[in-house]
Parts: sequence; C-alpha cells; structure tokens
Amino acid sequence: MWRVLVVEDEPEMRAFFAASVVRCPGLKLSASVGSVQEATAWLDAHGPNVDVMLVDLGLPDGSGLEVIRHAARAKLTCEALVISMFGDEDNVLTSIEAGALGYIHKDASTEDIGQTILDMRQGASPISPMIARRVLAKYQADNRDRIQKKAESSAGLAKSSHQPKLLSPREQEVLDLISRGFSYNEVARLQGLSMHTVQSHIKNLYNKLAVHSKTEAVFEGTRMGFLRAVD
Repeated sequence: MWRVLVVEDEPEMRAFFAASVVRCPGLKLSASVGSVQEATAWLDAHGPNVDVMLVDLGLPDGSGLEVIRHAARAKLTCEALVISMFGDEDNVLTSIEAGALGYIHKDASTEDIGQTILDMRQGASPISPMIARRVLAKYQADNRDRIQKKAESSAGLAKSSHQPKLLSPREQEVLDLISRGFSYNEVARLQGLSMHTVQSHIKNLYNKLAVHSKTEAVFEGTRMGFLRAVD
C-alpha cells in the first residue's frame, strides 16, 4: 500500500483527490491538508509514513515547492507529483528541479489520479501532454539559441584568426613604395633609412602578410585592403 499525502487548498479539489486515492487499490490516504504550514508540520510529525505527495503549487501561504523542498531537506523518501493551474514551462522546470517526478495540469488531469500515482511509483514520470509540448518547445528554442550562439562564436573566432595584423605607418609606406616598383635601395633613399632598417620593415611586412616575396606582398596587401587595387 502506497501512502499518499494530498496538499491542496481548494476544498472541492482536495476532496476529489482524496477520494481518488481512497478508491484506488494499492493506495492509502495518509492525510489531506490545505497549506504549506500544515503540510510541513505534518511531514515533521509523520514524514516517514508517506510514500507520495500530491501537491498543488498555488497554496494560500506559499508555493507547493516549499513542501517538496522541505521533504528533501528532511531526507524523506517520498515522491512528489505536482498538480497545478500553472502550466508554464518555468514552473514545470522549477518543480522538477525541486524534486517533483511528475507534473499534471489541473485542466488536463486524469479522472483516475490514483492510477497516475501508481504509474509514477512504477517508474513513470507523468506529465500532461500540453505541458510536455511546452517544455519540449522551450528546450528546442533554447537548443536553437545555443547552436546559433556557438556558430556565431565560431565565426567570430575564425574571423579573428584571419584578421590581418595592422601595419605600422612606416610599413605601410614601404609596402606602397615596393608596390610602385621601387627597389629596396630606392625605398631606403626616399625614406631616409638605412638598408638594414628597410630590410627589417620588409621582414615584418612578410610576416604580417604571411608571404615570402615582393610580388606576394603586393598581391596580399591589395587583397587585404592595405593597397588600393589598380584598375
């Protein structure tokens, strides 16, 4: 016999749930209460004597989640089934995180709530189809967002890895001169630099443009936007 605690503030619904439990072979009604305070007090006094909690979220003095968490803190082995008017995915996920094994919307609750409890005790995790669809839609939307962000992040890294390093003003001048056909000696004379300094600038240019010759430097410099293309 699985012992059930019903936590529901509306008298008619509480009576309905209690009657459903009583009618079901294999279940025994331990108690039915209507508030967080009554439920936690009952658990403190009789916690080991309950196997299943049937809990409404909207209670007059708080949320049914407080009852579920209270049972978890007390290390009780009872399982929780939520029945609530709140069918949004946030409440569902919060309930599951708190320890609920099932979540049934009141508008979609089965006539035989007792059988639902038995199914849960046998390993099922009952969730109303309407709520399951909402949770699935949220999961799919979140997953699409994760994939999109990952793709954008990868694209950003790829773009960053291929972003050309900025040339210094002197390197830009040297590149411009060699693209116009000036020799290294002429570049040194025009810039008032030593040949050694010009060669140093050329080496830096080659490294930044990932090239190995003057022709390649002009081609890559044009492609990367450091030089204006000649029509």
